[in-house]
Amino acid sequence: MTEGIDLSALEERVFYHFRNRGLLEEALRHRSFVNEQTNPTLRDNERMEFLGDAVLNLIISTILIRGYSDFTEGQLSRIRAGLINETQLSALAATLNLGDFIQMGKGEILSNGRNKKSILANTLEALIAAVYLDGGFERAFEFIRRHFSDLLEKVPDLSNLSDHKTRLQEWAQAEGHEVPEYILISSSGPDHDKTFSVQVKLFDRVAPGTGKSKKEAEQDAARNALEIIAKPV
Repeated sequence: MTEGIDLSALEERVFYHFRNRGLLEEALRHRSFVNEQTNPTLRDNERMEFLGDAVLNLIISTILIRGYSDFTEGQLSRIRAGLINETQLSALAATLNLGDFIQMGKGEILSNGRNKKSILANTLEALIAAVYLDGGFERAFEFIRRHFSDLLEKVPDLSNLSDHKTRLQEWAQAEGHEVPEYILISSSGPDHDKTFSVQVKLFDRVAPGTGKSKKEAEQDAARNALEIIAKPV
């Protein structure tokens, strides 16, 4: 039981009522909370995150395949990457006030854990898994289509979805600079949910990037580099 938290309020907010409330409770249980408990059977939500990530990718891919029949695999991949990333997921979680319902340890609470992008994004994925396990594929499909509707309606033009690394390299070559160099700075987190930090070096400038894979982190760094370049000196 999630003490002191009105889960029915969350169910109203997300338009889904659980038959098995235990699935929802597990989805909202951060590792830091479990580590402070004495109950050895208590599970954190990391397994749920793993499943939710897969369910979300499958359903968003299905929606894109149905809605963009003329797009290539590469185009669809870029659109999906723009829809499913830590920034978008954490923003959606914030609109649902999901942070208010997460069980986390005292230290994580004190370090503003309820507003951390990684925690919000991971918990949303865990919530998606809970819906899938509780109601099946069709209910999960409805859940995702409802909550991602604004993003899906605002899918930008493909010209804005081009590969940031390719754009940065093309700019460097056009300006006579060396090819951008990407350097892995660090990786953290469990194997199924690592976060990578990289830097891209471009002549006298350095731009950071983060992501759930090295490829995603490099894209983020390239995007940041392009923003730096665009700013007047």
